[in-house]
Parts: sequence; structure tokens; C-alpha cells
Amino acid sequence: MTTAQILIKAAQLILSLSILVVLHELGHFIPAKLFKTRVEKFYLFFDPWFSLFKFRKGETEYGIGWLPLGGYVKISGMVDESMDREQLAKPPEDWEFRSKKAWQRLIIMIGGVTVNLILGFLIYSMILWHWGETYLPTANTTYGIATDSLAQSIGLRDGDMILGVENQPVENFKAVPGQIILRQAKTIQISREGQKMDIAIPDGVVGKMIKYKLSLVDVRVPFLVDTIAAKSAADSAGIRKGDQLLTLNGQPAYYYHEFKNEIVKDRNKVVPLQVLRGGDTVNLTVHVPETAVLGFNVNVEKMFTFSVKHFTFFEAIPAGFKKCIKTLVDYVQQLRLIFVSKEVKASESLGGFMTIANLFPGAWDWMAFWEMTALLSIILAFMNILPIPALDGGHVLFLIYEMVTGRKPSEKFLEYAQIVGMVILFGLLLYANGLDIYRRIFGK
Repeated sequence: MTTAQILIKAAQLILSLSILVVLHELGHFIPAKLFKTRVEKFYLFFDPWFSLFKFRKGETEYGIGWLPLGGYVKISGMVDESMDREQLAKPPEDWEFRSKKAWQRLIIMIGGVTVNLILGFLIYSMILWHWGETYLPTANTTYGIATDSLAQSIGLRDGDMILGVENQPVENFKAVPGQIILRQAKTIQISREGQKMDIAIPDGVVGKMIKYKLSLVDVRVPFLVDTIAAKSAADSAGIRKGDQLLTLNGQPAYYYHEFKNEIVKDRNKVVPLQVLRGGDTVNLTVHVPETAVLGFNVNVEKMFTFSVKHFTFFEAIPAGFKKCIKTLVDYVQQLRLIFVSKEVKASESLGGFMTIANLFPGAWDWMAFWEMTALLSIILAFMNILPIPALDGGHVLFLIYEMVTGRKPSEKFLEYAQIVGMVILFGLLLYANGLDIYRRIFGK
């Protein structure tokens, strides 16, 4: 990965998280103001010891901290991460959080999660309205699948046609690997040379897919040259648009995955390359650089018939809501696997900021950016509503207890619970980002 790609990924992550954090905190800020509760601070990122930027308007200080781990609003009279014991030791004032009715405090606390869910729904709706929905139907994978070594070990072969997972059809080919993992699938149905077959998925396969980031199956694409970068190795070798690759260094390269598997073996070598051009076989030689990038590519969209669906504004709204709910359900199912599956390990499934950044593309793509932002917004909503002290869900749990029993937990109990929750959260944060660093150093 180039330095430019790393910077683009980092910029997208920072912009996405900034949008999500500011809107999440607005979800707390607005109802707090509506219920005449004093908000002392509104910050993007945390500001221990100092802030990068701040100003005061009315009773609230607005600012940007230097520690990009989230953000916060400091609401007077609330047991939060500020641990303001001095204020809590005084009798409650009318403008403090602790003086408000339980239902008002509940609305203030669920405001952030509510905003994140609404934001995810709105982003998906606007994506569908502006760009529509494009995907490759599984039935339209004309040349079958390209398999990796794990797929071959269970009996799958290049060219197999996917019919279903656990005898259930999968409309979108890109969703096949995810369905195998989410369903903990034991079988995959294929067609090979016109014959239908059941391929067993042994124990351990799903775990390897997650650990080694393997898709198991990919679409098989003929390498028909579409674009050539000027002054690239491909350009210097005399490759032209419309050439069909046949062999590289004597090895099959008709399909894109065959070429990719072979090219990495030929770094820093001058090797023969055979192409089909206008019905004639043409022999060329190419110098393979250390990067193994020759500077030519294939246009997948020209190879297959994609399903494209456009939405009017009013059609996009229910479609966006449906996609939001499906994304939330899929995420909960993925998280559930950590606890119920013997093959899914937390150390292989969790990740920190580097893992999240790598989900963004290496080139700026607004559609991909907004799709990732919608996904992160839904994840943020779910994680925040978990009943862990220090998270919104922890406060909600104690408020529901108060509303049901009529007894309010003591502020000393809430303070200790907040400390325990913060220790848990910082421990998880260090663990997840420590995994990122470990993987980067040791390549695992």
C-alpha cells in the first residue's frame, strides 16, 4: 500500500468519525437543551490537559480536542467520564441532569443512539436515491468462480457455478462469503459441467476465512485488457487495449486470478507474455517490477450483466430503512458468532482504528465513503446501547431500573459503576488497537 493510499484511508476515517461523533453528541445536546439542562462542554475528540480549538457561546464551551477517540458533551449534574465529584457533592440545582424527571433523562441518554440509527437510515436512503443499487447476480457469473487454496481443499474448483449456501440461493454474488460465515454453513451447492453437486464445508473453514481474510470464492474474470497506464511496464511491453492474456512466463494467465497468482513469482524478472490479438497469438516480453504491478487492468463491468436498480426519492426511503435494519441484524449476528462459534475467535475478529481505516478504499470514492459511514453509524448505535456502565446503554439500564422500581441508584454507586465501565472500555480499546499493531508487526 502506498503512502498516498494510507493518507486517503486515514482522511476518510477521520472525516467519517468526526461526522458521526458530532451528530451523536448533538443527539444528547438537543434534548438536554429542550429540557433546560445545562450543557457545559461540547467537544469533538477528547481534550485532556488542553484543546486544539475552543470558544464559548452562552453557558457552553465548544471545542476540538487533540485525542481522536470520540467526543463528548458534559451535562451538568450527570455522572460521566468527567468524574466531576465537586459538583455532584453539592445539592442538585434545577438546571442539572440529576434534577430532571426520569423520562426526560432517558430521552437525553438515548438521543445519541437514536441519531446514529436515523443517520444510517438516511445515508442508505440517499445512496439508493443518488446512485441506485448495482450488484452482480450470482446467476450471472458467466465464467464461474475463482477459488483460493482453502476453497480447493474442500473440493471447489475454478469454473464452478454457485447455486446456493445451505440450499438457500444467494442473489448477490458478493454476499456469498458473508452468508457462509453468518450461517456457519456446512454445505454449498454448485453446478460443475452441468451437474449439480453438494460441497461439504468442514469444521475449521469458517475460522480460516476470518483469520486469513479469505473470501473462499471470487468471480472468475477473463483478463481482457481494458486500460493501460502510460509509460508503465505493460505500455513498454507493447500490450494494447483489447488484448486477451493467455500465458505469463509459460503459465496460464487467461483469467485475472491466474495472472495475479503468477505475477508475484516473477518480480524483477523479464518474462515472456502471450496475448491473443484480433485472432492472432502475439508473443511479447515484459519486465516485472518489484511491485508486481504492470499498469494494465480489466473492466469487470463490461464482462458481466449487472443488476441495476434505480429508486425515486420516495422509493429510496423504505428501501434505505430496510437496508439499515438488515445491516444492523447482520452486524449483531457477526458479533454473536464470537460468543457462540468455536471457529470465531475475538483475537482474529476484532480490530482497532487501523482495521476500520482499511475498510475504506485507497482512492477517494464518495459512494464507498458514505456506505462505510452508514455502517459505522449503525455499529456505533449498537455498541453505545450495550448495558455497560460508561456507555449510553449503562445509563439507560439504571434509568429503566429507577422508572420500574421508583428507586434511584445512589450517586456513589453510579460513580463506581462509571469507573468500572471506563476501565472495561479502555481495556477493550487497548486490546483492539494492540491487535492491529501486533498484526502490522508480525503480519498475522
